[in-house]
Parts: sequence; structure tokens; C-alpha cells
Amino acid sequence: MMTDVMTPEQRHHCMSSIRSRDTRPEVTVRRYLWQHGYRYRLYKKELPGRPDIVLSRLRTVIFINGCFWHGHECHRRFPKTNRDFWLRKIERNRERDRDVAARLRQMGWNVITIWECELAKVRRDETLERLITTLRAFETEPKAPSPYSFPEADTELAAEAELEWGE
Repeated sequence: MMTDVMTPEQRHHCMSSIRSRDTRPEVTVRRYLWQHGYRYRLYKKELPGRPDIVLSRLRTVIFINGCFWHGHECHRRFPKTNRDFWLRKIERNRERDRDVAARLRQMGWNVITIWECELAKVRRDETLERLITTLRAFETEPKAPSPYSFPEADTELAAEAELEWGE
């Protein structure tokens, strides 16, 4: 088994300096939305999971997930040290992500998840254009119901949007 090339203190410093807000992928998506006339709020604490971007008018939330931290299928490499800890942590993150998305759908919100790898230069334009196409489709839908009602049809529609984007 290979050991870590950093000391525990160096690794701690490195991992603790990773930001959870205003990351490059988030800023990329926010700028694109703004350029296309979409106005939004950030990290609304009233909503489950504090979505990265909230488009209230469309009752749509966008999560921009890091592939490693949220266990995306494109990221198969795990740290060699403390492997069990990382596997448990990432699995808990995935479970929480599924729970949060389900709760938001029950509240009548459309949920979109964009993965960090989808914003790599090779795929960025396609991903962002698909995002705008999806949002325009939400604009043409009948208006979403009150957050206090839970009609089945809207939940299914939101689930279809989630499937289109990934997990």
C-alpha cells in the first residue's frame, strides 16, 4: 500500500482549503444564466440542501456537484489512505443528495444537478446550452402549484428533468 506524499498536517491544510461556495463551476453556470437573462438567488437556506442556484420564478433549483465529493460515476479513484472513511463519507453525501432532491420535488421544485465534469472545456458549451433548453421548457409549462400542495404529475415531471441531467 502506497503512503500519502503529504504529511497529515499538509493534507489537512489542503483539504480544508477546498471551498464549498463560489467554486469555478458554480461561477461559470451563474455567469451563463445571467447572460441569458435568468435571475436567481444563491444558497437559499429555507430550502432543503441549500441549493447553489434558485430560480424562484421557474420553481427550479440547480445543484453544481463536485464529482469526487458527491460520488459521480466519472470519478472512480479514491484516496489510498483512510479509504474506508472516504467511501463512507461519499456514500453519506450521495444519500443526502437523493433525500434532498426527493424533498424538493415533493415541495413542487424542479431539481437539476450539474456535475463538475460536465463543465470541463470539452463539454461545457453543450451542457450550458442543454441547461438553457431545459429552463425554457420549464417556462412553457403550466405554472407550478403552491409549495404546500404535492400533485403527482409535477413530481413526475421534476423527476424526468432530474433523469435528463444525471443521477
